[in-house]
Amino acid sequence: MPRKYIITDIDGVVLDWEEGFSVWMEHHGHQLVEGYQFKYNIGERYGMTYEAGSKLVKQFNESAAIGFLPPLRDAQYYVKVLHEKHQYKFVALTSLSLDPYAKELRTRNLKKLMGEAFEKIICLDTGADKDEDLEALSKIKKYAGAWWIEDKPDNLLAGSKQGFKGILMEHGHNMHKKVDGYVAKNWEDIYQHVIAEDKGTVKYER
Repeated sequence: MPRKYIITDIDGVVLDWEEGFSVWMEHHGHQLVEGYQFKYNIGERYGMTYEAGSKLVKQFNESAAIGFLPPLRDAQYYVKVLHEKHQYKFVALTSLSLDPYAKELRTRNLKKLMGEAFEKIICLDTGADKDEDLEALSKIKKYAGAWWIEDKPDNLLAGSKQGFKGILMEHGHNMHKKVDGYVAKNWEDIYQHVIAEDKGTVKYER
């Protein structure tokens, strides 16, 4: 049966990665710097080098803690409404890790919070830029024309170039960036925008 699709990033869009990472970092003796909420780079957020920050992100993403992230803002309610009431299917495109155990933990985390909303979960390497990962983009090419939700403007632009309709989830680190797409403060904004725009939506065969 034909279905409607939403391609989405996970960390900072569906799940509150920052909250989980902050707790984990505090447990390991690291403290955020003042004004951290306006910085995207993890090293800068914790007053360390880019390399040191990236190493800790990879360690966290491949730890058991990655399987217990809370939903971001009102994501749990509206993802379920879009799926259960409006028959949208979600495809996750997430720069998590290539570790299969990390993917399994992410899959379980999403299923526990979002039910059966996610049809497919595509995991890229930790910190991978989606505009440079041609293999990942080829996997979602068949969904072109669907919605693409991100919290990183460069990744949103990558989706737009592939023919997706962009939505940016607003955060302190991206709120002053110009983007090619709709800017949402929460999932209620996303829900209202998608439903209003998709009255004659294109549908995709499995």
